Amino acid sequence: MLSFAAHTSDVETTTLLVSELYASIQGESSHAGRPCGFIRLTGCPLRCVWCDTEHAFHGGRRMTIADVLETVSGWGLRLVEVTGGEPLAQPACLALLRALGDAGYETLLETSGAIDVAGVDPRVIKIVDVKCPGSGEAEANRWENLDRLGPRDEIKFVLADRTDYDWARRVIAERGLAGRPGLLFSPVHGRLDPAALARWMIEDRLPARLQIQLHKVLWPGRDRGV
Repeated sequence: MLSFAAHTSDVETTTLLVSELYASIQGESSHAGRPCGFIRLTGCPLRCVWCDTEHAFHGGRRMTIADVLETVSGWGLRLVEVTGGEPLAQPACLALLRALGDAGYETLLETSGAIDVAGVDPRVIKIVDVKCPGSGEAEANRWENLDRLGPRDEIKFVLADRTDYDWARRVIAERGLAGRPGLLFSPVHGRLDPAALARWMIEDRLPARLQIQLHKVLWPGRDRGV
């Protein structure tokens, strides 16, 4: 059992709007395949055209950080991801991330890259999107976030087509990202053939990891609780 001795009055009173809490298999990043608990927060300032979590834009329930931690404790999992929507759109997310670190969890943060990550607890592994043109939100990229990533953090490009792929290659070259161990290329499910993306990456000897959304393979047609 993980210890919650670090709880403060802020943890007991600070609240977040939570879309979903569930245990599943991590479907993305270099941690794909691991049992993982998910804390999905409500709200996102972006509207990517291929978004698969539109249900998290609105609704949810108001919970204290202490209540969230109690639910997480019941899963019996060491790995936890905070996601959305865009979790950092709620300022209290930073306090949640600190509380998860204090409780001893290995914590992942899935973020759009459109909000400053400077305040994120250094114990958290950040998975930061770089929005490609096919998302319709490339102008929202906060490029300074890339300078705030450590060696455990990861950068994800979600690709809708060959144009996105070529654009991502240019970003990697121009911003000196090729040496990073955590570069992820993810095809938009149902839009870009993963085999085509694999072929391009092989041809170009691209220094990145191809990822397929494992949860969509395991539970096709489901968009909640996975």
